[in-house]
Amino acid sequence: MTRLQANLLLLLAGAMWGMGFVAQSSAMESVGPFVFIGLRFVLATLAVLPFAIREARRAEHALTTRNWLAFLWVGLMMLGAIAFQQIGLLSTTVTNSGFLTGLYVVMTPLSAVILFRNWPHPIVWPAALTALAGIWFLSGGSIEQLTPGDWLTVIAAAFCALQVIFIARAASGTGRPITLAVTQFAVCAVAGMSIALVHEPIDWSAIRVAAPEIVYAGIFSGAIAFTLQVIGQRYTTAPQAAIFLSSEALFAALFGALFLGERLPASGLTGCGLIFVAILAVELLPAMLARKAAVTP
Repeated sequence: MTRLQANLLLLLAGAMWGMGFVAQSSAMESVGPFVFIGLRFVLATLAVLPFAIREARRAEHALTTRNWLAFLWVGLMMLGAIAFQQIGLLSTTVTNSGFLTGLYVVMTPLSAVILFRNWPHPIVWPAALTALAGIWFLSGGSIEQLTPGDWLTVIAAAFCALQVIFIARAASGTGRPITLAVTQFAVCAVAGMSIALVHEPIDWSAIRVAAPEIVYAGIFSGAIAFTLQVIGQRYTTAPQAAIFLSSEALFAALFGALFLGERLPASGLTGCGLIFVAILAVELLPAMLARKAAVTP
């Protein structure tokens, strides 16, 4: 696969995730967040499991206990991201959720410093401040105006950052990307259904009403998009991957406007723009400066 093909796969994943915000939001008019999460990832697990079995049969080496524990840990990080994002959508908009989730691109290097003393490029620090300014404008110029759902989505972005870090450190060298993907889906499916059975009503008539959104989120923005991400990142650079995947924020705003009639005031658009600039800067500028240094005598 060429780098261009890989980047196009990542762009397609971003578009599917952007549309997924609409499905996630509208489904909760009928079902609870954990019913939705559980059923969504049951579908995703079943859809990808045959490919994971095929991958295992072709693998040269079996996974070790340490590999499986790493996969499970990454799955728990994904569960945290999905759960906080889904609950957040109860009290925030699709547009806000899409852009605030994109903060994981800035949070990832910051978390790497805190956890492992891996210092990022200096551009990360002004990018982080730019992102914070974006949140300020997105709230209407007052932190008090951020909804509880907005704050839950910021927590979801932090879990996304941890997921990226631990994939890179513990799981990406196994050569089993589809197995990693299906393990994450299974963790989310089991946890989601378990919590739903305890805390949420299981209403099959409501589930039938939400079935189109559940199917889309399970098959397209779940099974297909996350698997495309894992595959695409094997053939492109991390900065380019993050740029293309961060397009989910733009697609979320676009689909939120098209299907849900959401509109942002001028300050909100300014905030979204600042967050997206931070996302691009933290990944694009280091690569540009490195290229410039390489060609300078």
